[in-house]
Amino acid sequence: MFGYLVKRLLQMTLVLWIVSVIVFLMMSFTGDPVFMVVPVDATDAEIAQARRLLGLDQPMPVQYWRFLVSLVQGDFGYSYVFRQPAMTLIMERLPATVEMVLVAMVFALVISIPLGVYAGANPESKISRFIMAGSLLGISLPGFWVGMVLIYLFAVQWGIFPSSGRGDTAEFFGLRISLLTGDGWHHIVLPAITLSLATTAILLRMTRAGMMEVGRQDFMKFAKAKGVSRRDVLYRHGLKNAIIPVVTIFGLQLGDLIAFATITETIFSWPGMGKLLIDSIYRADRPVIVVYLMLVALIFVVINFIVDLVYTLIDPRISLK
Repeated sequence: MFGYLVKRLLQMTLVLWIVSVIVFLMMSFTGDPVFMVVPVDATDAEIAQARRLLGLDQPMPVQYWRFLVSLVQGDFGYSYVFRQPAMTLIMERLPATVEMVLVAMVFALVISIPLGVYAGANPESKISRFIMAGSLLGISLPGFWVGMVLIYLFAVQWGIFPSSGRGDTAEFFGLRISLLTGDGWHHIVLPAITLSLATTAILLRMTRAGMMEVGRQDFMKFAKAKGVSRRDVLYRHGLKNAIIPVVTIFGLQLGDLIAFATITETIFSWPGMGKLLIDSIYRADRPVIVVYLMLVALIFVVINFIVDLVYTLIDPRISLK
């Protein structure tokens, strides 16, 4: 186990280093940040001084080394637009994104697993076919269109849910959390449904495929022959053995939703990291973009590591080597 942890730690470090190189090269060839920090009427001397203070007058290897050292120290610089530490800006927006993603994933699991099990156990039934048609529709519909339709129906026409914003928040260990207030839940429903639609469809189809494959195995037939109830056959025996691919997809989708919730956050004016990223791209706010990209890379490698550990809890036959 210790050897596995060391190996995965080295792999995660290597991945993050490669990402840092890619991010540095991307930022180096996407415009000159000097003009974001100097006045419009700055003289050549002032521009040269700003370039020197930012370290942009040094060779590329030296710039990257300073960039890497700053990353390791957690110093990502100050936002050119907000004049605040870039890391602080991201961390202030992170809870909003995480809570929306978590609610979306709960929606996806609660809907996809039971429907996927039913569709896998009854592949020829009309209800199963209707479920699979709905899942195909969920994968096909673009998220921005779904969001706008939900806003039109539930906010404009019927006035059931608000169309934008995060709602009231409550402080929890220094963090502002909207899930601790009724108004916060009122605001999060539509964004979470929009964000969960494609994930629900993917997890449903994966669950159905796994259940259909497991259903043909001998141990399932043996359990039925022993008189085990249909519910126990499906959930205790079937789902337990079909869930590993679903866990893999769940982990990837979780990281994907955290990283790319930008469209949903923009549509619903949700004050999360994604909306901050879009605003920063429009304004060429490089420090914020760098923090976002590195944080997303860290989230992905950590989630993949946790998924590997979950495998062993689901199936003890899987060993970590």
